[in-house]
Amino acid sequence: MANKEEKADEKQSSWKDFIYNPRTGEFIGRTASSWALIFLFYLVFYGFLAGMFSLTMWVMLQTLDEHTPTYRDRVANPGLMIRPKSLEIQFNRSIPQQYIKYVQHLESFLEPYNDSLQEANKPCPDGMYFEQDNVEEKAACQFKRSELRQCSGLADSNFGYSEGQPCILVKMNRVIGLRPRGDPHINCKVKVIPKSHFANYVQPVVAVKLLLAEDDYNSELTIECKVEGSDLLNSDDRDKFLGRVIFRVKVSK
Repeated sequence: MANKEEKADEKQSSWKDFIYNPRTGEFIGRTASSWALIFLFYLVFYGFLAGMFSLTMWVMLQTLDEHTPTYRDRVANPGLMIRPKSLEIQFNRSIPQQYIKYVQHLESFLEPYNDSLQEANKPCPDGMYFEQDNVEEKAACQFKRSELRQCSGLADSNFGYSEGQPCILVKMNRVIGLRPRGDPHINCKVKVIPKSHFANYVQPVVAVKLLLAEDDYNSELTIECKVEGSDLLNSDDRDKFLGRVIFRVKVSK
């Protein structure tokens, strides 16, 4: 029994000595100077790695343009989208609760287009490219909200929804460096189908006001808008938004 107790005491003593040995001053098998050298080595090693990573990132950032992506060859043709941001627009013109969300979305979207904000941008002539290749501080062209006329929301805060003649804004996605040939314009067709980086930059939009008649109510209208008159693609079966957008509108009285 004495031998077993002595062995247990020796084992416990050896574990205590491994954690801290008061005779040699070692902690977990190493002296304070040894631990200090290890700490200094890893401090220098990881500091060197952090410095190399920071230097690499800094060099890479010097090659980037703040306004133009380095690689932009994946999207050669712009897509089209609409505002309000819904491809299924349905409402009753007599019930404001059904169309107020569309009105609020249009109002929020057009806030950056307010004439007071656009005055800070540069007036650009129509039919000409605004070249800024060698300009360090880029400027944006004016696109005032008032140019949308009946669909500006200035004269009619409901954008025609209360009258059953809603406004739809069509916008082209921004592609830097895009220079289409010809005279690009957006053409929209309606069919009745039975039911089954620049400061203050804003993208130009096209306002489409649906002048619906009595016969058009309670029917689902399928509307397709395309970019035409240029070399931009508008009929790719793999991408239904490439140069075109299709949405549906149903207005009831």
